[in-house]
Amino acid sequence: MRESLRASGLLPLSQPYSALGYTFTPGDTGLTSASVLANAHAADAIVDWVIVELRSAANPAAVVCSRSALLQRDGDVVGMDGQAPLYFKMADGSYYVAIRHRNHLGVMTAVPVALTALPSIVDFTSSSTTTFGTDARKSISGAFPTEALWSGDVSFDGTLRYTGEGNDRDPILLEIGGSVPTNSITGYHGMDADMNGVVRYTGQDNDRDPILLNIGGSVPTNTRNEQLP
Repeated sequence: MRESLRASGLLPLSQPYSALGYTFTPGDTGLTSASVLANAHAADAIVDWVIVELRSAANPAAVVCSRSALLQRDGDVVGMDGQAPLYFKMADGSYYVAIRHRNHLGVMTAVPVALTALPSIVDFTSSSTTTFGTDARKSISGAFPTEALWSGDVSFDGTLRYTGEGNDRDPILLEIGGSVPTNSITGYHGMDADMNGVVRYTGQDNDRDPILLNIGGSVPTNTRNEQLP
């Protein structure tokens, strides 16, 4: 993962999800500091904000606790100091664990995970960590093979769409002005599907192509749904 947003000074000091309509259980201030975002260490540099949810073992659709967290470049999800494990004020027990991002499809463990006061690791990058639903993650091969979240959900509605009502392509064009497809804008935007700090509709590194690729690459009417109950 790249840290383009942090390196360009675009990451906000507070979590962006409340503004997107997400309700934390309980409320979440989600505030970090400029010094945390200034950390340029190759592995620990912050990539973006995420949401981590604990869901009921009896009903995986029920979020019993959720928190905002910071994602490091090496894939670690940490607390507001940019280093410490993420803690939840919950009783020891088994919970489904889900992670969500503002323009990627979320993912959840296939079974509840036993959690205690001692730190536990849930590694969604590993294929050995089974996930809820079907084809919930994107498998990336090559020099650094891993399991990743599907990108392109710029509308944060849980479905990748390239065409039709509620698609994720039109918001990109609207974000850059709505009429000149070659325009681009810089900033912290959900429409920045590749998270390089620039929203582009056409040309190299545009944010429209990842949506088409992640729904299959050839049939624009295909969709891909987030695998969360």
